[in-house]
Amino acid sequence: MRTGHFKESPSQLIALSDSKVVWGWVGGLLCLMLAMPYLVGVYGLTLVVSALIAVIGAVALNMLTGQTGLISLGQAGFLAVGAYANAILLTDYAWPVWLTLPAAGLTSAAISILVGVPSLRLKGLYLAITTLAFSFIINHVILYAEALTHGPNGVFVKGARMFGFDVQKGLPLYYLALALTVATVLAGLNLSRTRIGRAWLAIRDHDIAARVMGIDLVRYKLLAFAISSFFVGIAGALMSLQIRFVNVDVFALILSIEALAIIILGGLGSVAGAVLGAVFLSFLPEGLRLFFALVADPNSTFYTNYVYEIRGIAYGAVIVFALRFKPEGLIGIWRDARKYWSNWPLAY
Repeated sequence: MRTGHFKESPSQLIALSDSKVVWGWVGGLLCLMLAMPYLVGVYGLTLVVSALIAVIGAVALNMLTGQTGLISLGQAGFLAVGAYANAILLTDYAWPVWLTLPAAGLTSAAISILVGVPSLRLKGLYLAITTLAFSFIINHVILYAEALTHGPNGVFVKGARMFGFDVQKGLPLYYLALALTVATVLAGLNLSRTRIGRAWLAIRDHDIAARVMGIDLVRYKLLAFAISSFFVGIAGALMSLQIRFVNVDVFALILSIEALAIIILGGLGSVAGAVLGAVFLSFLPEGLRLFFALVADPNSTFYTNYVYEIRGIAYGAVIVFALRFKPEGLIGIWRDARKYWSNWPLAY
């Protein structure tokens, strides 16, 4: 007879979860996501696609920052690389989507090695500044390499078809984003249980002790950069399909700040926390819009002129609140609620 959370067989040790309740909730969530296009309108579906892309980017950044402890402010640069690679291969070279998506991820991963190698001896603020500098360098390269990137004119993304469907709008884009999101989440969960994931956690907790234990810091740090950037590149490719026009202005520094905010709010080191944080912050602007629609005129001059400032203040307030009152993030709140419910009425 099973007692508490003890494992009774090897299969329970290697399973993502041996709880039928958890798998039931996961199945229900997947069914809801599959039916989502028929439950929301066109505008709502666009918001959900944006949230799915944010989930991919957040899970990827969690591998680098949450699990390995390498702070990166260069996510906007890697997104730009993935978006431009996908757009150029689709538009200029007429590659099929099923090739351009992995190619965008591989391009981003390859360039991340160039950033990772000189950053191996850096950590903390110094590493963050290095990755931030990379993001600026990428933007300048894109602007001045006009023969390849079309420079400041940007690239109109067109010709994205898969199995005869136009994957730049509607149901095809949504289901493509959903499939890639599920694959990314599964990859993140499984990587955390492998030798690579355990090495990343050891490096995050104490890199000197990890080296003494025989962990190759160079190898695993570069792996963290490459694997994380691969998925960020795919997120950038999906962004290019959704917005249909790629320009350096789209990939501003605020995207890197928002990515860090997502994993901090969700809970550092947790894949589920990255998902929760991405969904929460993706729908926060819409929540603010609905709030102002209730208490004020959303078409007022004040709101239209300061909408981005209001969103920035809301992001900052949420992060400060999370760091001050709940450092574990949204996943910590979920765990506390689950523990309270499991122990009720004896919870305290």
